[in-house]
Amino acid sequence: MGEQADRLARGEWYLDDAELSERRMDCWRQLDSFNGAAAGDESRRVEVLASLLGEFADEAVVVPRFQCSYGYNIRLGANSFVNANAFFMDDATITIGANVRIGPGAQLMTALHPVDDHRRRREGWERAAPIVIGENTWLGASVTVGAGVSIGRNTVIGAGSVVLHDIPDHVVAAGSPAVVIRKTPTEGVLETPGAPNRSQNPDTPV
Repeated sequence: MGEQADRLARGEWYLDDAELSERRMDCWRQLDSFNGAAAGDESRRVEVLASLLGEFADEAVVVPRFQCSYGYNIRLGANSFVNANAFFMDDATITIGANVRIGPGAQLMTALHPVDDHRRRREGWERAAPIVIGENTWLGASVTVGAGVSIGRNTVIGAGSVVLHDIPDHVVAAGSPAVVIRKTPTEGVLETPGAPNRSQNPDTPV
């Protein structure tokens, strides 16, 4: 591993170089095969993702067209679903929990650039911070998740939202930047014998 790839892996400021460029090119060659597979050739798409991604768990589904930067930094949990035209900028790790649903056009962006240091931004310095999406969470269509963000389990993010800060478990959040709108029932409440079915009144506080 070269110096810049090592700095990237450690979450430090780094500059792009030929090694990182070739890693991305190798990823894109494999994605060409994934995105170019015939509509009915699911086995080919599974084969590509199983080889490309850091983890591709059982029953995970990714709908083409899909794009990412390196592939090996992505971990897709069991029964997760990524809809069409998603882009995962996996300069750092992107961890998707089991049963997560990600809507079409979602963007998960781990890259960061200098804000106040204009010279270093001009020179191309950047670093990356990981993204974590908790189990059974749903990201609506065209949601953007920023670098370093964690979203809790059983949470819903409204379509078109831009998530720049951590979002807790069991909430609905939306907006740009996304903010918590309300809580959702803690898992198991709806199945409790004799308990009211709060799903009939989604605005009931919990």
